Amino acid sequence: MPSASYVASGDSPLVAPPAVVAAVAASAGTDARTVLVDHIVPVRSGFAFPVAAGNVVRFTTVDGPQVVDLNVWGRDDPRERFWAARTRQFYGTHLTTGHRLWSNLPFLRPLATFVADSLAYGRDADDAGCHDLLGTRCDPYVNQLLSGMPYDFHCHSNLTRAVAGFGLTEFDVHDVINLFQITGLMPDDKRYFMKTCPAVPGDHVELLAETDLLMAISLCPGGDLAVPLWGDGSDGVPNCNPLHVEVFELDEHVLTGWAPSTRAAYAGVHGTRHGLVEPDGVPPTLADRQPLAANP
Repeated sequence: MPSASYVASGDSPLVAPPAVVAAVAASAGTDARTVLVDHIVPVRSGFAFPVAAGNVVRFTTVDGPQVVDLNVWGRDDPRERFWAARTRQFYGTHLTTGHRLWSNLPFLRPLATFVADSLAYGRDADDAGCHDLLGTRCDPYVNQLLSGMPYDFHCHSNLTRAVAGFGLTEFDVHDVINLFQITGLMPDDKRYFMKTCPAVPGDHVELLAETDLLMAISLCPGGDLAVPLWGDGSDGVPNCNPLHVEVFELDEHVLTGWAPSTRAAYAGVHGTRHGLVEPDGVPPTLADRQPLAANP
């Protein structure tokens, strides 16, 4: 039986501090939270908003199930962005409370941490899970490819329009986490499949911002994904619903023991210690890696 490749040990940053997660979750519905953003996002549209380190973002279904595509950037440097592939390697194909959204290289730090998930879906009989990292956003390019028809309100398009006011472009839109989306892999050939979103009005997830962020969401035009996006049955009208977005500032006592995340400490710059050339002979083995304090 194989073992997981990425294993948290000791005080690993892969593991969100349980006391902090519990304290933030327990602050919901109390006067320890101050509302900063209270916005209803219309169906088949996008919304972008800044979030300060230590704030909590709550995404809540309003009238019924709705899949939500989420992008995240560092607010001060949008070259830092959510890294879906590495996050998937750390935690698996689907996320829930206690899991963290990690950023790309050379930053590699937690951008946000799940502190609440009302669905807590787990794995179903088809080995599918919720809050998907297997797939990515729908887009007008693959839609044109598969259907031969243009459509301007796919998640990629919604995200592009949402971030334009923050100076970002289509090239900044990246792989997403699909909130409230149930997905898995076919047992025979491991192709991707999507199932109907099970959320009911009031279902929610909450994310603690671990540093200053820009977030953007798209309300998928596929709605609850009960209607296929392509192929047989795709001519049906999807069930789409709005989403409630809230951002809360927390009282200081809620964040006792918490500090904003910092960039990965690696400072070797890929061999400048060795003159950016191969060393004489064979490079050292991975077992010869040095403690950080030993780096010049």
